[in-house]
Amino acid sequence: MKATYKNIIKYLFRLESKIAFYPTILSLLGVCLGLTMYRIEGLNFSNYVYNNAPWLLIKSVDTARTMLSTFIAGLISIMVFSFSMVMILLNQATKNYSPRILPGLISNTRHQIILGIYNSCLLYCIFTLIVVEEPSGGAYEIAGVSVLLAILFMIFSLGAFIYFIHSISQEIQINNIMATIHKKAMKRLSKLIDSEKDDVPDFPDSKDWHTINSKTSGYIEDIRLKSMAETLQEKNAKAEILVRKGEYIFENTPIVKVNEAFKDESYDTICDDFYFSKSELVEDNYLLAFKQLTEIILKAMSPSLNDPGTAINAIDYLTELLMLRMQKRDADFYFDDTDTQIISINSVSFKELLNNLMCSIRTYCKHDTILMRKVIGMLDNLLQAPKIHDKAYRSTVIEELNNLKDDINSAVENKSDLDALNLKIKEIQKNA
Repeated sequence: MKATYKNIIKYLFRLESKIAFYPTILSLLGVCLGLTMYRIEGLNFSNYVYNNAPWLLIKSVDTARTMLSTFIAGLISIMVFSFSMVMILLNQATKNYSPRILPGLISNTRHQIILGIYNSCLLYCIFTLIVVEEPSGGAYEIAGVSVLLAILFMIFSLGAFIYFIHSISQEIQINNIMATIHKKAMKRLSKLIDSEKDDVPDFPDSKDWHTINSKTSGYIEDIRLKSMAETLQEKNAKAEILVRKGEYIFENTPIVKVNEAFKDESYDTICDDFYFSKSELVEDNYLLAFKQLTEIILKAMSPSLNDPGTAINAIDYLTELLMLRMQKRDADFYFDDTDTQIISINSVSFKELLNNLMCSIRTYCKHDTILMRKVIGMLDNLLQAPKIHDKAYRSTVIEELNNLKDDINSAVENKSDLDALNLKIKEIQKNA
């Protein structure tokens, strides 16, 4: 039962990031509202409203049908235009920035809701048009309240369309894309830092522990640590996670070690705590923000774009994220209710993170003097960071500075530029 519940939650968790999730839900609500109003109109509700406030309702069947038909045609046009704008946004993001940012753009809840509003209003108008019939007696028999709601929904849809145009014009700008990535990563990193505890004891050696293998393959989107901890507490056991969020795992790859031999059903329960996906989101893994910003830098410096301004802005965001990352320890643990270490989490160290970023930047951008000056400034800011969790982080930065110096000397041909860069590096090394 517990495994089935986890699978349902896992499925819903994946669906939420799909572009059709909220439109589908809102469309169903539009259909339900249309059917509900059909039943209400059968109780002569419109006749009651007409007797008390006749100015609210339309008195002509032809006028009601014409308005509803116009609404349906207009909403279809708006939906086509809106979906076209979304496709243009995704195509431009892929071409000019990085394909890795697409999941974040697709999962934009605001745009999903707006598209859902269009579709729900369209379906409601269709169902309302069906129930509008010629009156057969002297009383008011037109579905006036339903038509009135259709008018209000159409006005609301037009307001949503105006907001959509404004929002999509902002989302397509690279500065706003980078700012969104930066904001999400800062929020996630800050949450992880705040959850860390001081004076953490050493975790037991897991060399002889029992290994649990993955039942499927894909990117690890999320790990439900709380659920896993509950399973471990039932057995009074500890676990070490061998893989990292965002890492691609193949089937039968070892993912967890436990210090107790569980039954097969307990192994399956722990495996169900790993959520696999073919895409990644910054909200789940802050490391993806570093990948995205680095790829934006490399794409901006490519001959096809040649946009050093965007690369410089991305380095500024990377600098702030790295300074915040230096406040976090490399080792991650999950604690139970008694503040006892119960799960050891495999995470990317600061040294590995900085090396991955710098390797890409050094390889593809070492020829650009302006960008190298900015990267040198980034490393200088990291050395001057006021809050650093581990002094070894400074040694890592100095090591990367030396690596950068070697690549600059081999790539920059202008002697004047080369001397200026080497002088800046020498000053930083002297003050470090």
